[in-house]
Amino acid sequence: MAPTPNSEPKRNSWIGLLVWMVLALLLRWQVIEPRWIPSGSMLPTLQLQDRILVEKITPKLNRQRHKPIGLDQIVVFAVPPQLVEAGYDANAALIKRVVGRPGDTIEVRDGALLRNNIPVPEDWKPAEMEYDQGPLTVPQGQYWVLGDNRNASLDSHVWGALPDERVIGTAVWRYWPLNRFGPIRFSHQDSEVPQIAAAIGSND
Repeated sequence: MAPTPNSEPKRNSWIGLLVWMVLALLLRWQVIEPRWIPSGSMLPTLQLQDRILVEKITPKLNRQRHKPIGLDQIVVFAVPPQLVEAGYDANAALIKRVVGRPGDTIEVRDGALLRNNIPVPEDWKPAEMEYDQGPLTVPQGQYWVLGDNRNASLDSHVWGALPDERVIGTAVWRYWPLNRFGPIRFSHQDSEVPQIAAAIGSND
């Protein structure tokens, strides 16, 4: 039976739609991924329910080139083995800021973060850090990551260094709410900082 005159355009439109869906899935899985913030561990930089984009190519390229992630980058990563062993959801993801790279010496003293014995300027912090730690050296192939809400974050000061292979991507852009639309950098102290620490959500 011969196709009707209208069947070929309909078939082509379905093929085009299928191609776009495949491309969208590849983009989602391999290049950039939307996520949302369900906790206060990154306040004041990231607010609860913020929607962000996570870029996934650069960390992979850095890994292939044996190049470390930049300091102060905000990374999204799979739950580290220490937390999985403690019963944390292995399918969750966390988001923190890189404050130490391989070989760096990290110390928290008198409410301040020191890297290689030099105080790290963090005027944006809502409060001084309420714990002391170190000095300790970040192992090769790992990072020291802290939540911006330093006193209410489940981060390296609790479970140790983050293995590079756990990094999923870097948070690069906030697309919601619109009044904070733009690249993710340091934030102003413009919000109440609750005592919360949790994971990051996926827009699946």
